[in-house]
Amino acid sequence: MTPQEAEKYVDATAAALGLPLRSDHRPGVLRYFGLAAGFAALVEAVPLEPHHESAVSFVPVPPEPAE
Repeated sequence: MTPQEAEKYVDATAAALGLPLRSDHRPGVLRYFGLAAGFAALVEAVPLEPHHESAVSFVPVPPEPAE
């Protein structure tokens, strides 16, 4: 995604959500959107096979007590 595409996306999404985006907040929003897009690209770059299905449920386990 180019910086221009990111700007258009952020503007369109804010408008669609009815979320006012102040001009002094816009650079930070664009910066963090760029970071999130980079993270998403890293995740999407990992090849997944059908056997990599997500778990049906997640049950957290409490940490072991420190000795």
